[in-house]
Amino acid sequence: MKKNTLKIGNAQAFWGDQGEASERLLRQQPDLDYITLDYLSEVSLSIMAVQQTKDPNAGYARDFVDVIKSLIPHWKQGSKVKVITNAGGLNPKNCALACAEVLRQASCSNIRIGVVYGDDIIDQIRENPSNALFNNLESNVSITSILDRLMTANAYLGAQSIVEALREHVDIVITGRVADPSLTVAPCIFHFGWANDDYDKIAQATVAGHLIECGTQVTGGISTQWLDLPSTDAIGFPFVEVYDNGDFIITKPEGTGGLVSLETVKEQLLYEIGDPAAYLSPDVTLSMLSLSVSQVCKDRISVKGAKGKAPPKTLKVSATYRDGFKAEGTLAIFGRHCQEKAQHCGKIILDKMKQANMSPERSLIECLGCGAIVPGVVPFGYVASEPIECVLRVCVSDPRSDVLEYFSKQMAPMVTSGPQGVTGYTTGRPHIRQMFGYWPCLIDNSSVTQNFEIIEVKNEK
Repeated sequence: MKKNTLKIGNAQAFWGDQGEASERLLRQQPDLDYITLDYLSEVSLSIMAVQQTKDPNAGYARDFVDVIKSLIPHWKQGSKVKVITNAGGLNPKNCALACAEVLRQASCSNIRIGVVYGDDIIDQIRENPSNALFNNLESNVSITSILDRLMTANAYLGAQSIVEALREHVDIVITGRVADPSLTVAPCIFHFGWANDDYDKIAQATVAGHLIECGTQVTGGISTQWLDLPSTDAIGFPFVEVYDNGDFIITKPEGTGGLVSLETVKEQLLYEIGDPAAYLSPDVTLSMLSLSVSQVCKDRISVKGAKGKAPPKTLKVSATYRDGFKAEGTLAIFGRHCQEKAQHCGKIILDKMKQANMSPERSLIECLGCGAIVPGVVPFGYVASEPIECVLRVCVSDPRSDVLEYFSKQMAPMVTSGPQGVTGYTTGRPHIRQMFGYWPCLIDNSSVTQNFEIIEVKNEK
């Protein structure tokens, strides 16, 4: 019998979040129907592309395989929880095969994995780079300007193929680039049997997905009242209880740290939101203007009233390209006038580069501890009381690696030729790293073909 409510938790906000969170969340809340895990930021796929150039079998979040391994005891004990994730990155098939092998070795059979494809549209860009939709959304510059350096181009897919995979009774869905809230929208559509144009319900599910996609941010992480939260060392990951009309409760497992309050929910609700009247996703165009957010009881917030209409006819594309090299070095400066001393040290380093005809294309001098984290907010030379120490950070980038090599040799000499109070040179010369640029653009929805396949885990006889 179909349940009247659906419990969906999130245990991963980004690639590098707490790897043990899925198992812990399921142990704390064993009646969860789904766990979603979000691994992909705008530049994650470029990192995966670099990994794939070294190993063709790579290109996905390998630590997700450990997550699956951690859940095996729960499945063996009868848990029916399903997992939906975009950990597949550039290579969802190999990610699925790696998970299948771990499950097979643990004799955790009869698990079905759905693999969703279709987000990689780099070939379409290369075939028609003059298409105006591929122009940079911020600058309107043609993508032809970086075409020879293009590394990845992935459209943000919606819930469609995930829903189709769930209809095939899969236990795990692994995708590439999918819009973050769609990981939550899909099980709602599947479970409640919503139509694709049930836009108000899908809008509600999109809000639910948006609230939990960043994990513990909605349960107190980065809250303006963070210091006052209970047990900040053990903040609980969130889950939503979704009803068949789309209304939902957002909460966290009982007894865990952090807080689910009007403040934490509203802070996350507005996180990374442009126009609250038209939040665009592949599944719906969402208006938050009519939302009702109310406290039901401790750590339980009710969310109702989202309005939806048809999604846009285009999908957002996250493209990345090689953008030269980057290096950064730091020194600690102690004593009176430390900000002025640090600023001058940074200027000396850049002047030396100029004199050697090694001026970098881009450079930045920061005096951390003197307002540099929020540039323009704190005027130079002004703090509530004059600091007695700060950290000089000099960062340079350039297409030429020899410029970065030259820079890497300029920090250490300041220890003896700079002002008194220079210290903190403990990490050696700055490391030179490949840098990636981010290129946001669009693609016509009809140009993207989504599909999926099923991988079954069966023990070998």
